[in-house]
Amino acid sequence: MITRQFGIPVTSPGAILRRESDLGTPLGLETAETTQHGGLVSDKIIVQLIEDWLRLHGASGFVFDGFPRTLPQAESLLSILKRLHTALDLAIWLEVSEQTVRDRISGRLQCGGCGFTTSASSAKFAERPICPYCDGPLVRRTDDEAEVLQTRLQEFNTKTQPLANFYEKMSILHRIDGNRDRDVVFGDISQLIEQKATA
Repeated sequence: MITRQFGIPVTSPGAILRRESDLGTPLGLETAETTQHGGLVSDKIIVQLIEDWLRLHGASGFVFDGFPRTLPQAESLLSILKRLHTALDLAIWLEVSEQTVRDRISGRLQCGGCGFTTSASSAKFAERPICPYCDGPLVRRTDDEAEVLQTRLQEFNTKTQPLANFYEKMSILHRIDGNRDRDVVFGDISQLIEQKATA
């Protein structure tokens, strides 16, 4: 949605790793088992992938979804951006209850082609699970099973939660209630992006 509205490229470590896996690269094969069981790929690999992506796509702005996930990743990102003479303007922290996470993950569908994500309960896709952008199949991700989700929630509480204080100290953190309807949440995110773009 951000890319469509603002023309800013968006990626996530998961999207990059799934592409590597789909392509059958050595890195994709190496990391597929870890991600399927809810574990985190090593910071070294993730940071290198992000730096490579930034060099290719980040010249006119960028948005990361789910990165950084750890303090070492956050510190590495600042080092990368310093080398690229690029500033980090905004960190958005979506505050979502564990129950909301469980409800959304249990019904999540993702396009096997372009990565578009929607819900199985969406009237538009419930009977015909086909991506509206590339006609690819909308399927459940293998890392969305209940046991995997529990591992990911534990990882979040121990490794990701400290990032809130990290970015608050930099005065770039903005908290948004992510329990609300997707369009309302996106409206708040859009407003923050517009404010930064015109500042």
